[in-house]
Amino acid sequence: MHIASLYRYPVKGLTPEPLAQASLTPGRCIPWDRAFALKQGDATLDDANPAWIPKMNFMCLAKNAKAAALKTIFDDASGQLHVNGQSGSLTASPFTPEGQAQLTAYFTAFLGPEARFGAQGEAPQFRFFPGHSFCDHKTQVISLIGLSSLAALEQAVGAPRDKRRFRANIYIEGCNPWAEFTWMGRKLAIGEVEMVVQERIDRCPATMVNPDTAERDANPVKELREHFGHIDLGIFAEVTKGGEIRPGDAIRLL
Repeated sequence: MHIASLYRYPVKGLTPEPLAQASLTPGRCIPWDRAFALKQGDATLDDANPAWIPKMNFMCLAKNAKAAALKTIFDDASGQLHVNGQSGSLTASPFTPEGQAQLTAYFTAFLGPEARFGAQGEAPQFRFFPGHSFCDHKTQVISLIGLSSLAALEQAVGAPRDKRRFRANIYIEGCNPWAEFTWMGRKLAIGEVEMVVQERIDRCPATMVNPDTAERDANPVKELREHFGHIDLGIFAEVTKGGEIRPGDAIRLL
């Protein structure tokens, strides 16, 4: 089996970015994966101590399906974030107070009534914290999905389910349907990289959102439960030995 495709998601809830390679570090996610997020005004995030909090505290597809209509590109070299939507485009630095203020204003205006404010009038804020990832897991991990498992879901429901609904970092080709669920606690090797499989990924309402239309037009959570008796698709793994990975790289079970 091998890596069919490799992705990062720089802004939580927004555009997948395909990667030609990624340099992994033990205990860390893919560089710039979920590095940025729009914190809702009623979020419980402590800016002085940015620990993990649930996704509903941020702009996210589970609550804000319309966010799928935005197209973003993070440029590593220039440190600029480019955003395009129906209301126009913006290029700003996600690292400076000025750039964060511009991004806050853009996303807040885009959300409209879906932008939430705190009890004391606290407004949404675009946030970045060095070394922090706004991922759905309480620790920094890599998410993987076997494409054959996705194909099994598609066959069961008799309709395509775009892989982008599930927002994985690594899509695997060449394993049997649901085989990844048997890997709990085992090590995967990709070249010199090693990672330990931690748990299955239980899916959420974000998967209902069509990545092209930004409409909720399917219910993979319900489909998984009805056809397979669970709501899981994919696995989380923690990097234990670093190195570079690329699409096409072989994946071995140790």
